[in-house]
Amino acid sequence: MKAEIVSVGTELLLGQIVDTNAATLGKALADLGIVVHRRVTVGDNHERLLAALHESIANADVVFTIGGLGPTQDDITRDVLAEAMGVPLRFDEAIGRRLRSFFGSRGLELLESQLRQAYVPTSGRALDNPNGTAPGLLFETEGKIAIALPGPPGEFGPILENEVVPYLRSRSGGRTIRSRVVRICSMGEAVVEDRVKDLMASDNPTVAPYAKTGEVHLRVTAQADSVEAAEALIEPVVREIEARLGSHVYAYDDEPLEGAVVRMLREARLTLATGESCTGGLLAKRITDVPGSSDVFLGGVIAYSNQAKVNLLGVAAEMIKAHGAVSREVAEALAVGARLRFRSDIGVGITGVAGPGGGTPEKPVGVVWQAIATADRVEAEGNVYAGIRADIRTKATQTALTKLRDLVAQQV
Repeated sequence: MKAEIVSVGTELLLGQIVDTNAATLGKALADLGIVVHRRVTVGDNHERLLAALHESIANADVVFTIGGLGPTQDDITRDVLAEAMGVPLRFDEAIGRRLRSFFGSRGLELLESQLRQAYVPTSGRALDNPNGTAPGLLFETEGKIAIALPGPPGEFGPILENEVVPYLRSRSGGRTIRSRVVRICSMGEAVVEDRVKDLMASDNPTVAPYAKTGEVHLRVTAQADSVEAAEALIEPVVREIEARLGSHVYAYDDEPLEGAVVRMLREARLTLATGESCTGGLLAKRITDVPGSSDVFLGGVIAYSNQAKVNLLGVAAEMIKAHGAVSREVAEALAVGARLRFRSDIGVGITGVAGPGGGTPEKPVGVVWQAIATADRVEAEGNVYAGIRADIRTKATQTALTKLRDLVAQQV
């Protein structure tokens, strides 16, 4: 069963709203074994929406629209979808009564435009929306299915779960698609792909690489008649990836690098503290975003100014004068100072130039030093990152987390 998704709304094209509904729908369809071939976003324009729907209806077995079912003039999905499917609409008296009762009980005037929401396909039905006034709509004609869902997530989600999923499950033959994501650090995308390229030739399960900031993900996807059968296809492939990539595999599915680091610190019974300059506490934030991080994270200092580095973390003023705040020596001193200040097992120090200004030929924008200190050693690494300020800061914390992960992996 092939599907296409058409999200409707000029606000989506303008970036005023992020289309999280389409991602939610894609995951739900994968669990049902329905393959999404394309996602399209169209503004509130009759001609462009009609053209997109005609194309999707021709290509897919089931077409989903998201948004544009309300009562206002720019809510055009209902009428355009009826035109594209060749299915007239009829006024549903039960929905009309519910709308009148809804507005009347609140002392609100019921406008004629509000009653547009009571029109449903003559070949199909309404999908109950307990959280809003506009029902979802199901069109069925000539072997084609179209399902229109409202845009507000609080309405979209319950209709998808309670109405759409049971309906599609009854028609999809019980097939399901399952995926597992293998997360890899300290290895580039090209190297990862070279190690598993023969596995990527398989049709079921498939193996696909995705480059992320400072790491690589391998998505292993299988289609089968049941969840258990799909997972049985995935498992040996994941085991083979582990065998080939070894300790570079740090986690699976939705566990981020900071989650893996916290988990490993807990397993090793180690504690952590941070001393950050250019990252402004981002490393500490990422760590404390992980539930249970208080078991291992003792605290952090944002030593942004040189004086703060001296006063709060014990960096020698002479060291800053001799080497500059952005240097191996200062990064190491920040790491040592954080460890001593909080009496932790491990200290991390980060200092650099995040930009867009402040760079020099010797220390350009993007140069960052990260250091890790333990009771018996201090190690530092310098990198020059490309990108805007936010990118540089994120990449710097990713490197620090990767170094932490590698260190703790030796202790577990």
